[in-house]
Amino acid sequence: MNYKLLFPTYRNRYLFIRENLAKFGSTRKFAMGLNLGTGEGDYDPMIAANCQKLVACDINENDISFAKQMNSSVPNLSYQIEDALNLSFQNDSFQLITSVDVMEHVGKPQRMTEEVARVLAPGGLAFITFPQVHFPFTYDPINCLLGRRAIAQGAYAFGHEYLVDPALFRQWAEQYGMEVLEEKNLSGHLIALLEMYWTGMIQRLFKENAGNVSGKAEKKIKLRPSSKEPSLTLLTDALIKLDFALFKNSKYSVGKGFVVRKK
Repeated sequence: MNYKLLFPTYRNRYLFIRENLAKFGSTRKFAMGLNLGTGEGDYDPMIAANCQKLVACDINENDISFAKQMNSSVPNLSYQIEDALNLSFQNDSFQLITSVDVMEHVGKPQRMTEEVARVLAPGGLAFITFPQVHFPFTYDPINCLLGRRAIAQGAYAFGHEYLVDPALFRQWAEQYGMEVLEEKNLSGHLIALLEMYWTGMIQRLFKENAGNVSGKAEKKIKLRPSSKEPSLTLLTDALIKLDFALFKNSKYSVGKGFVVRKK
């Protein structure tokens, strides 16, 4: 069971990718897709179903090894180790790029945006999510009140050394020849309150690659997902709909989702 789908913030990102795959890929399959920062491979079967061929990459060798084994039955999916700041692919290689909460880990988010634009083909689409600087007070009151990364929890859990400014991302996208088609708040004050601090602590204790970085250290007790979706996601989805109805127009959200197109 993919237990992560029960967490509203994670589920929100998953639904953002799923909904946009359905919206933009409803009449065709993307010839070549790239899942940049695949992690444990949770999204790959869904994305691969919308592509003739999907390449999934990550900088973490253990995650790639696990994802490759979990998704071995997906015929049009391949894996390789890549650095998001220095991708090995040629210019204009992909008609679709997905990247879910990767930009906050790479150290140079602007450089990653440049690389996405370089390997994205003209007219190609990129679905990108990231945790943003304008997070709700209900998610992380300590760091919010202090105005900085005082503790490595809340908005700065999950290995987040920094957060991304949506205004800067829009500037970078334009600078590197991409236009923003959609921008969406992912997880407002209600979800933020329900996930305040404890989800970051759970990940630190049990997720194999808790910091989402390169490395080979293994934990004695660890949780790994499967490709099966829990039935209780129906409750998570209802909560997400309520949260979005209340806070969709707010400046504050845990994360942001963008759809950009290369000009």
